[in-house]
Amino acid sequence: MIRLNPMDTEIGGKLAKRFAGVSSLLDRSTLPAEIRTLVQIRASQLNGCGFCLDMHIKDAVAAGETPVRLALVAAWRETTVYTDAERAALALTEEATRLADSTGISDDTWSHARKHFDDEQLSALVCLIGLINAANRMNVIVAMPGGSYEAGMFAGFAEN
Repeated sequence: MIRLNPMDTEIGGKLAKRFAGVSSLLDRSTLPAEIRTLVQIRASQLNGCGFCLDMHIKDAVAAGETPVRLALVAAWRETTVYTDAERAALALTEEATRLADSTGISDDTWSHARKHFDDEQLSALVCLIGLINAANRMNVIVAMPGGSYEAGMFAGFAEN
């Protein structure tokens, strides 16, 4: 059961709109949409955020992502359905999400990402990883459940 819906409070609602605004800005970056989606799903899996998984998977399906690629995100290393750039983004996502389990981002992981993304894309990727991790943590803290999201439900939310 949900402990608190922060969006029902003044401060939570304002922060949610700012999060949506940052997300909207990242959507306009040159970082490919498929990579943004995979990053959001993988971080949400690692953090156990049902709400974010529900949202990002349903939005991905609505955008035309294949069920096979969505189903295999958790085992991306053992599959053949992701590009080298997607794999580099997923590796960076995992290391950045699991900071407490390591000494940070390895030089190999950063070098691999650097091969596939320019500075603008890397900046967007780093910010996206930070944003999705923050969203995951807030949703897990308040026990925001997954399951009721409808694709596109928050479109235009930042402008309201």
